[in-house]
Amino acid sequence: MIPYGRQDIDERDVAAVTEVLRSEWLTQGPMVPRFEQAVAAYCGATHAVAVNSATSALHLACLALGLGPGDVLWTSPITFVASVNCARYCGADVDFVDIDPHTVNMSVVALAEKLDRAAKTGRLPNIVVPVHFAGQPCEMAAIHDLGRQYGFRIIEDASHAIGARYRNEAVGNGRFSDITVFSFHPVKIITTGEGGMALTNDARLAETMVLLRSHGITRDAAQMDHAPDGPWYYQQIALGYNYRMTDIQAALGASQIERLDEFVARRRALARRYDEHLAGLPLALLRQHPDCASAWHLYVVRLQLDQIGKSHREVFAALRDRGIGVNLHYIPVHTQPYYRRLGFKSGDFPQAERYYAEAISLPLYAGLSEDEQDEVIAAVAEAIDA
Repeated sequence: MIPYGRQDIDERDVAAVTEVLRSEWLTQGPMVPRFEQAVAAYCGATHAVAVNSATSALHLACLALGLGPGDVLWTSPITFVASVNCARYCGADVDFVDIDPHTVNMSVVALAEKLDRAAKTGRLPNIVVPVHFAGQPCEMAAIHDLGRQYGFRIIEDASHAIGARYRNEAVGNGRFSDITVFSFHPVKIITTGEGGMALTNDARLAETMVLLRSHGITRDAAQMDHAPDGPWYYQQIALGYNYRMTDIQAALGASQIERLDEFVARRRALARRYDEHLAGLPLALLRQHPDCASAWHLYVVRLQLDQIGKSHREVFAALRDRGIGVNLHYIPVHTQPYYRRLGFKSGDFPQAERYYAEAISLPLYAGLSEDEQDEVIAAVAEAIDA
């Protein structure tokens, strides 16, 4: 089986992790800040907070921005559920903005129209979470302008997009958002096994996320309500969580980021090769916005089913039967049973639902060989009877 994605681990990564295993620190030692500094420097951000998953980073970002009961978060329906669940963890309400059918990112037109309607009803969002789907950044300048107009804060869910660029600057620099979140799951661009990170240029937001990732406990005398009783002393000053990243994970991440540009370049080359070899087949390829340089976490095609003599499910099954580990990213979140119970229903976001009925993610990862990619391309042509 050729998987849709997989990690790329070399001997340098193994050596970095082994060094930590032989050291005195396994949890929160020197490698965590080293990894944070490396990512912040790469992206051009002031602060980085490493945690045990992007889901945790999203939750901490919402908490740092003050999201709570009675508040509302908007995001895209085509995303992993964590982009929405983070609001529910805070007791907030959620809503969605339909996608641009060409990029599958949040539609700026749909967002502007929905904000205009919400302003008239007094139910504007407190936070908007644009999701950089498949590694392509959203139209962040336009979203930022809308944020200033309507008063919402912005969290970039860049789980797919470390190494991507927007207007020739690295995603994560915070120019158009309050906080950016990355994922380091094994199928992402770089990995820490499991892990995530939140980047911001706001010292207060960073300080809050650092506090909340470790139980709300501080050893900083300046944050305590009285002088420390002794060198052993700490205080819990907030209700926090155990969202810490370990030194073992951070060592892997610090090693991996040294090859980030190499990984992204390889993914872009493979994506161009897919574009060339799939041209002419009854498929719609995702359009790349001229302001963006995708990190190509995913390569998604949309089946033009009116030209194919098989159903979506039949094509998917035919590819799996050929040993091609295709996948589908994502099931529209508003159609999940949990969110249906909150009042969402099929038909609410038609572009997202149409996308779901046509989409297939093809294998794409830095270690994919051209021979393997040729096998994928041949299997796609056969599966759609082209």
